[in-house]
Amino acid sequence: MSGAATVLDVGTRARLGRRAQQLAAVSVAYNLVEAVVSIGAGAAASSIALVGFGLDSIVEMSSGLVILWQFRHPLPESRERQALRLIGFSFFALAAYVSVESVRALVGGDEADPSRVGIAVAAVSLMVMPFLSWAQRRTGRGLGSATVVADSSQTLLCTYLSAVLLAGLALNAAFGWWWADAVVGLVVAGLAVREGRAAWRGEACTCLPVVEDSAAPDCCSGGGGCGAQGVGGGDDRLVGRPASE
Repeated sequence: MSGAATVLDVGTRARLGRRAQQLAAVSVAYNLVEAVVSIGAGAAASSIALVGFGLDSIVEMSSGLVILWQFRHPLPESRERQALRLIGFSFFALAAYVSVESVRALVGGDEADPSRVGIAVAAVSLMVMPFLSWAQRRTGRGLGSATVVADSSQTLLCTYLSAVLLAGLALNAAFGWWWADAVVGLVVAGLAVREGRAAWRGEACTCLPVVEDSAAPDCCSGGGGCGAQGVGGGDDRLVGRPASE
């Protein structure tokens, strides 16, 4: 069935733009606290995984700051491509760091001390990040913004890292399996590379803005069946049409 393009009115776009900035600000603030606590606890326990998690929080902060930078411009769409490249780069940086530290931990056989603070931080993040990612993705879909959707993927990746960290710290504390988080960390690094490539190429969200609570297809989920519409560039490519038209 043919679909009609959805054009957001100025008021709706402004409201969603403010929400995107608010969510980015929450992400930056939360990750700042998480980074300080994780790096401090990791240094105390000599935990590479926990310090790496804190550095990942700094990468998360950079992604949120990119969103704030983009949406402070009168025409956020004009910064879409640049913002996507910056977010893509942050994914690659995260993948590189996690890979190096995971391999180093496996080769070196360094055993970290159990960390109750680290377990608590990972558990809280595992509860908070899925909701934040969902809100970011919903807002990104509403705007048809590739960068906001890419930021939600960054936050979701942090959820995976939280689960890996929690499992690794718990297994280390219970059974002395110091290698557990490093092995799964390599898998997460692969996911980061995939998300980074999608953001770099502008594949994160290339279709229609989706009106909230509408029955329109989720163009930002990868299954919307949309054509290769451009993103950014300062024009109206933000409003695309399904390939079936």
